[in-house]
Amino acid sequence: MLKISTAPHCYAKADTRSIMRDVIISLLPAGAVAVALFGLAALVTIVTAVAGCVFFEYACCRWWLKTKPTTGDFSAVVTGLLLAYNLPCNMPLWMTLIGCFVAIVIAKAAFGGIGKNLFNPALVGRVFLFISFPVQMTTWVKPQLFDFLNTDAATGPTTLGLLKHLDGTASATISAASELPNYEQMFFGYVGGSLGEVSALALLLGFFYLLWRRVVSWHIPVYYLGTFFILTGVFWLTTGNPAAEPVTQLLSGGLMLGALFMATDYTTSPMSKNGKIIFAVGCGVLTFVIRRFGSYPEGVSFAILIMNAFVPLIDRCCHPRIFGTGRK
Repeated sequence: MLKISTAPHCYAKADTRSIMRDVIISLLPAGAVAVALFGLAALVTIVTAVAGCVFFEYACCRWWLKTKPTTGDFSAVVTGLLLAYNLPCNMPLWMTLIGCFVAIVIAKAAFGGIGKNLFNPALVGRVFLFISFPVQMTTWVKPQLFDFLNTDAATGPTTLGLLKHLDGTASATISAASELPNYEQMFFGYVGGSLGEVSALALLLGFFYLLWRRVVSWHIPVYYLGTFFILTGVFWLTTGNPAAEPVTQLLSGGLMLGALFMATDYTTSPMSKNGKIIFAVGCGVLTFVIRRFGSYPEGVSFAILIMNAFVPLIDRCCHPRIFGTGRK
């Protein structure tokens, strides 16, 4: 007997809940490093962001959209983790909750809920907080390994902030160069910054887990990081500007976090392989331009959000050819 039905004709075992669970597991190493470096303040920020996002997700579904709450698919937990990982550990909790509200209610629920949002919710929340509370969003606590109570909490500049000073006066350049962390410190995470961006090793471990689980593909991270590295390297070689040293730029700021975990978001990234490459190259170019020629040392959040807006156009131009038809 031949059974005829509409597409899809076969179903994958993975669903939203299992995918989000894998993403949560992949983000745990970065969270553990953050708690080890910044103490209980980091843990409180993470818990607050996750709880806030879950609450607003439940409230929107129950009382606004009038639909069954989707908190059980863990997507709000992922948004909360990513938002927390984009914040400093000393962020006031009420500001963190405002970021949760913007991420879930404005950037997600206003578009119809999961799978319908145009922009990455965590990045929208992060950018809103940065524009609204720039002082709190740029006050960084120096890492103190296993000082869980933050008994000697002191603030200092991030690596990207120091790199910006290399373009300044001679005295500022000498001072910034003497404070720059080495590759080992940046790779393992003994630097100041947002909670989830400090350890490249922890982020890579999580990303390799997602590759092993086949949750994401390698195209967006490799082309994103590769484009940025090449552009920065060419600029460094042609100008000799020490602030453009490509390895330091690659390991500093939110580049790894953005390329590995936020640019790869299913909803806000292209579906086809060619589309992913175009999207990733665009992210790399924009990140380079903003970091190099903008007044703000970081450019990852803005670059990804700008390219999110082009995803519908990219999908339209890069949709796969229908089998059995000729090429247009």
